[in-house]
Amino acid sequence: MFIPSGGLANRMRAIASAYALTQETGSDLQIVWFQDWALNAPFHSVFVLPAQIRLREATLTDKLLYDRARRRNLWLPALPQRLLFERHIKEQMVTPLKKQDFDFSAWAKGYRCYMSCYQVFGTFPDSLYRELFQPVKEVTEQVDGYRSQFSDHTIGLHIRRTDHVESIEHSPDRLFIEKVEAEIAANADTKVFLATDNDDVKRTFRQRFGNRIITPTATADRNSVEGIRGGLADMYTLAATSKIYGSASSSFSPMAAKIGGTPIEVLSL
Repeated sequence: MFIPSGGLANRMRAIASAYALTQETGSDLQIVWFQDWALNAPFHSVFVLPAQIRLREATLTDKLLYDRARRRNLWLPALPQRLLFERHIKEQMVTPLKKQDFDFSAWAKGYRCYMSCYQVFGTFPDSLYRELFQPVKEVTEQVDGYRSQFSDHTIGLHIRRTDHVESIEHSPDRLFIEKVEAEIAANADTKVFLATDNDDVKRTFRQRFGNRIITPTATADRNSVEGIRGGLADMYTLAATSKIYGSASSSFSPMAAKIGGTPIEVLSL
């Protein structure tokens, strides 16, 4: 049983990792998709269900049996999970295990296992992301609309703000402005796709670079299906640019780079 957690990019890399692990070990992969504050949308509202994996939206029974045991559910799922599964890895255990070069394959092979995770583990080609994750029509139509505004040289910026302290502190606007100015100096037809969760950032870049800026008009919102579709459209549009400039400690732009095979530079002080 596999429980992906976190935001879009986190869940994508966790699912791809779990799929690669079960392919390697010949294990059965069952995924339960929970909605929460980090991603409040069903899987089927943003992605087409891939034929390769078994995934279901969480039911009330799933919440009682398979949800991540934590304070908000009084750790109640921990008891049935101890009875139902022979081996367990919780999301907070993954990073320490990776640092120890833990053998996830040996852990999983031949056992009934439960794992929750928000990050990548193991190795697999980036092409697996394109194989497993196909956005729904509502998302691809948004991406096509942005791409219709591209020039021959369109770069992507992902400027993470809101609650992401490290990106705010280490990836200030001026680093991105300097890169855009350098790109324009080198390519007069440069356009910029700007993905950000902050309307002030959009305003700053529009004022400085005018119609070179392509950016969503809606405010970023992770608490609605439309908002999460918009975020996914941003990711796949970034993937289609010539180069991505990303924010420190964010998984969003690296995921876009993997999807598109796009060069990426993370801007950090």
